[in-house]
Amino acid sequence: MPTRTELGVWRSFLRAHARLTRILEAELIAEQRLSLAAYDVLVQLAEAPQYRLRMTELADAVLLSRSGVTRLVDRLERAGLVLRERADGDGRGVVAVLTPQGLDRLRVASGTHLTGVVRHFAEAFGHAELEAFGRTCDRLGTEEP
Repeated sequence: MPTRTELGVWRSFLRAHARLTRILEAELIAEQRLSLAAYDVLVQLAEAPQYRLRMTELADAVLLSRSGVTRLVDRLERAGLVLRERADGDGRGVVAVLTPQGLDRLRVASGTHLTGVVRHFAEAFGHAELEAFGRTCDRLGTEEP
């Protein structure tokens, strides 16, 4: 059982994450007409070799279910930001590919998102606090249960 302090910190972390996610999503939608999940898909593809990822890899990278990422990629494909292709050498595999229009859209949206990250997140920390928090998050995100 967690201690009272551990549970309080956990709940505080969840509240902070939820609040920041809501704020960053609202800014992206208001200024760019792009959801945070869609922005994340575009980022993952932009950082991938040749701007392409298998749909299963994309789902893992953006922490969505396979059906959730399929629906999101459907919308991004209709908007011309992403396209789907068969994976080389694998008739059943499908890859998502960032289009030039998608890369342009990401570049514009990044201004909104990254400004928000600094304003709503990074500025809340001193330099040493931010580094310590980063190390803790790295540890939490990479440790095996």
